[in-house]
Amino acid sequence: MSDASLNDAAKCPVHAPADHPEVKPAKVGVLLANLGTPDSTDYWPMRRYLSEFLSDKRVVDYPSWKWQPLLQLIILSKRPFTSGAAYKSIWNEEADESPLLTITKQQTEAMKASLAKVYGDDVIVDFCMRYGNPSTESKVKEMIAAGCQKILFFPLYPHYAGATSATANDQFFRALMKEKWQPIVRTVEPYFEDAAYIDALAQSIEAAYAKADKKPEILVCSYHGVPQRYLTEGDPYHCQCQKTTRLLKERLGWDDTQIITTFQSKFGPEEWLQPYTVEEVARLAEKGKTNIAVCAPAFSADCIETLEEINEEIKESFEHAGGEHFTYVPCLNNDAAHIDALSGIVQRNLKGWLD
Repeated sequence: MSDASLNDAAKCPVHAPADHPEVKPAKVGVLLANLGTPDSTDYWPMRRYLSEFLSDKRVVDYPSWKWQPLLQLIILSKRPFTSGAAYKSIWNEEADESPLLTITKQQTEAMKASLAKVYGDDVIVDFCMRYGNPSTESKVKEMIAAGCQKILFFPLYPHYAGATSATANDQFFRALMKEKWQPIVRTVEPYFEDAAYIDALAQSIEAAYAKADKKPEILVCSYHGVPQRYLTEGDPYHCQCQKTTRLLKERLGWDDTQIITTFQSKFGPEEWLQPYTVEEVARLAEKGKTNIAVCAPAFSADCIETLEEINEEIKESFEHAGGEHFTYVPCLNNDAAHIDALSGIVQRNLKGWLD
């Protein structure tokens, strides 16, 4: 049989009719997922992105009849301008994309290299965004078209929350609903207490402290907030954040006076998880803690909430209250220890599929 005939035979099932669709060699897909990003800082791209994000029932769970008129007629008439300006202050002008997109691409390439050492070309690694582009649906379609008969879906959130991990999974399963031949799938559990993740966090703190001209008096672990009622309704996010801080404290060998947990990004009128970062850093400065560091353990990559909110707004609140030295500790991003931790999590979740 000629080489061409062998190739043709490999593309169709045995005894299949001549017009049978091509069947790719079976692969396993690893699909990383993050929150999302606008396509640009201009009004309409910002409005599309914010509309998709703020229309998600996992993010804002008010009744549509009450929320949508307020969102579409009032909030989205103004917020794209302010959000666009905030994004513009951190935008990656060279690549014409948000830092979150740049970093997620870097993480994906690093994960490809790491997993290729273990699995060769049996695994396809890619990423998607819950809101904006590249969409979850488009990447699921690409993976299936590439022959992925099994997909491991990995939301890049260390801590579970309905507004992050759950909505990412929702969108993944909605994409699967549109496929004639659904792949076998798994989703990755939250990794807020994973030893390698905690160690990577600790290493980043130690490195930042070593570089500081003056050692910070206290580390503020600032997590993205959610409404307080989510905790009473059963969302485990608050407890998982507290555990990450405790494990980080133990790994660093610190006591309770050297590290605290706070929550940022409050939105809307109701009470959110407290203490609020923007208020707590001001209180610290007023109490004489004029040299602090802030990290964001709930974010796998630097984004608008860290580069603009923490390193600009929250820093300003601290300095306005008398703070003198503000050290922002970057997210783990594509740091080697972080990639090793994520790769280890993926390998554990692929057991039984690829050993």
